[in-house]
Amino acid sequence: MIKNILSETELKTSDFYFDLPKELIAQHPCEPRDAARLLVLDKKTGKTEHKIFRDITEFLKPGDVLVINDSKVIPARIYGKKCGEGQANVEFLLLRQRELDRWEVLVRPGRRLKKGTEVEFGDGKLMAVIEEIIEDGNRIVKFEYDKNGGETLFSILDEIGKMPLPPYITEELKNNGDYQTVYANEEGSAAAPTAGLHFTEELLDKIREMGVKIAPVMLHVGLGTFRPVKAEKITDHIMHSEFFTVSRESADIINSARASGGRVVCCGTTSCRTLESASDENGVVHTMCDDTGIFIYPGYKFKATDMLITNFHLPESTLVMLVSALAGKENVMRAYEEAVNDKYRFFSFGDAMLIK
Repeated sequence: MIKNILSETELKTSDFYFDLPKELIAQHPCEPRDAARLLVLDKKTGKTEHKIFRDITEFLKPGDVLVINDSKVIPARIYGKKCGEGQANVEFLLLRQRELDRWEVLVRPGRRLKKGTEVEFGDGKLMAVIEEIIEDGNRIVKFEYDKNGGETLFSILDEIGKMPLPPYITEELKNNGDYQTVYANEEGSAAAPTAGLHFTEELLDKIREMGVKIAPVMLHVGLGTFRPVKAEKITDHIMHSEFFTVSRESADIINSARASGGRVVCCGTTSCRTLESASDENGVVHTMCDDTGIFIYPGYKFKATDMLITNFHLPESTLVMLVSALAGKENVMRAYEEAVNDKYRFFSFGDAMLIK
């Protein structure tokens, strides 16, 4: 497992607080996707520019490589009934696949679901058995279903599940595809890598035509992304662990671009965390399949990331700490204050920032 990266900084969680009016929390995606606003931050000077997301091509050049996370969000929230007497209502949120049909899940109400409890979903189309209770009260669950009809767990989830939207999105999602990138491929995320939501197929084609390579990596986003930092000192926070892969093809594309003087542009903090986990001290990206609990905050020395496309993040979150590590805390806090004053839309369905 890739461990947390710690520095000697004494920064406190409260150093990353900012006031955010609730009305700036986006409840629905921009339409079209690439019409979202884009705040461009120069990490060296702290200067900002205000653009539209599709203008991102102005800041890319031939020989660069755009790194995207092609993990696909699954409809991981399912509602069922406890088998046996009472048939109490139950909610499962699938967090992480352990084996083919064994998953770590968050359950509600937890007190009723002890080891050995059986739960049915979709009028018996999907069954689950609680195998183990682990830390944080999560469960390890074995799913059972009829495999003879060609069904898979993912196909059943597509039929009966709901998208696991973050708690700050209170409006109903009209189309599951709105919470999915256009290049989503590898099923397994409990939350979207949201910086990628701004891309359209047409914009990606335009970027390719410019001579920019696109390299997919995969990190399955867990709900730990939304877990608040409760520690007073950021170094006391324990980062959640997530599964990632970097293929040989993508590693070769990225390393070749860097060797030729191209820049590595990560789309999203998940792509950034993946590359930083898979890189050696010389910035060479290696083929890898592992868990990462890397925690990036000011004081961290980036090995493989030159530029970052990202959304606007929650106050005091590990994500705003990561962007502060890349662009400087003071630069980021000023840019966020500017975004609030200019009424940028925040969080998963919000506007974007490019750190160059």
